[in-house]
Amino acid sequence: MSIIFDTNKSFEYSIPVIVVGSGGCGLSAALAVKETGADVLVIERDPTPLGTTAMSTGLIPGANTRFQREAQIDDSPDLFKKDILNKTKGQTNEEIALNLAEESAETVEWLVDNHQVPLSLVDTFLYPGHSVMRMHGTPNRTGSELMGSLCIAAERSQVDILTNALVTDLFSDDDKCILGVKVLMADGEIQEIGCDALILACCGFAGNSEMVEEYMPEIKEAEFFGHPGNKGDAIRWGKSLGAAMADISSYQGHGGLAAGRGVPILWPMIMEGAYQINEQGLRFSDESKGYSEQAVEVVKQPNKVAWNIFDERLHKLMLEFEDYHNAIEANAIIRSDSVEELSEITGIEHLRLKQTIMDVEDMVDGKKEDDFGRIFTEKPKLSPPYFAVKVTGALFHTQGGLVVDKNARVLDEEGNQLPNLYAGGGSARGISGPADWGYMAGNGLLTATTFGRLAGKSAAALIKKMK
Repeated sequence: MSIIFDTNKSFEYSIPVIVVGSGGCGLSAALAVKETGADVLVIERDPTPLGTTAMSTGLIPGANTRFQREAQIDDSPDLFKKDILNKTKGQTNEEIALNLAEESAETVEWLVDNHQVPLSLVDTFLYPGHSVMRMHGTPNRTGSELMGSLCIAAERSQVDILTNALVTDLFSDDDKCILGVKVLMADGEIQEIGCDALILACCGFAGNSEMVEEYMPEIKEAEFFGHPGNKGDAIRWGKSLGAAMADISSYQGHGGLAAGRGVPILWPMIMEGAYQINEQGLRFSDESKGYSEQAVEVVKQPNKVAWNIFDERLHKLMLEFEDYHNAIEANAIIRSDSVEELSEITGIEHLRLKQTIMDVEDMVDGKKEDDFGRIFTEKPKLSPPYFAVKVTGALFHTQGGLVVDKNARVLDEEGNQLPNLYAGGGSARGISGPADWGYMAGNGLLTATTFGRLAGKSAAALIKKMK
């Protein structure tokens, strides 16, 4: 994966815009390009467009969408920006955070209105860090369903997607203007394709163990639950071009991957009253801070596992999500009629388990405060029958990357725009700050779809200017 500098390079075949990667970012970018009438080619290493998006819950935050207004939810880009800055402790780019917040509603409504992606407001619970309900998802709340809708939209818009094709190198002139790409096909054939603009939508580097150990060693022991193609290609290409990097140690973790099942147990369960204990029956953190930072906390526990403890009320709530149904089918969810039975099934010492449950009940009643700072008084007590699921900590995807401006144009270390290079999603620096604790639900798909749309518009505008 390198940059080949060759000012005199010529190509037998060229296309105005090339997009590397066909996840949520890449397809959003391609759709935006096609709307302008420009030609675009998406190049994807896999047989089918999936990417990191397909492994997510497919939820996109939007501030002041018409769906929120219909539900009488008062939101604004300023409030969204405030939430982002609060979650990141002010350690992210405020201008970019506001820009994404301002563009978020347009992205959601653009996907629905222009491309028939069936998004609706998630109005049954609040995700950590968000002060109002602003998540929008497809009916089954899965990333695979979102990707299916985006693929249909791409087909409808006649977006050309070259699959089973790995971009190995970029061609550049001496002024760092991208001239084209070298592509390795599945049969070993090498193709060279020219372009006038290039959009990097090939995610981050969570699938590169060496880079993970270098930049985020605290999570290296966690299970990797992301797309294996996330090898850091965009980062390496950017470095060779002198692009600026930021927040390279930032990532999305998850403190609730069903152990041995590979199914995420989503955080609404925790936010509505569930909690985590280790194999010794002890709570070990404030689980409500967020699912990303909880990954490291779970990995620190004996055998790198924890148990989510919940009840039938929360069990019914979680049935809204297809991932939870998958967990049930995988026999990950345990039901018990009493504390004694729960102790038997989980292997947690009975008296210790009983004491922890009683302690949490006292916190719900306001009789004692949580040592970790969690507020339990706002949710009901858990009541038999009890449910449990064994989970581990996981690494989903990285959040640092190439620095981009408000229009997704890649910048160099002096803040100047590279001539015709754009990036979004995991390829670009996000808005999660420098570490795991800055990740707020939806940050990944916000930067994927919105930077993707903006990159597509910007690249198309450049093409128009060149004519």
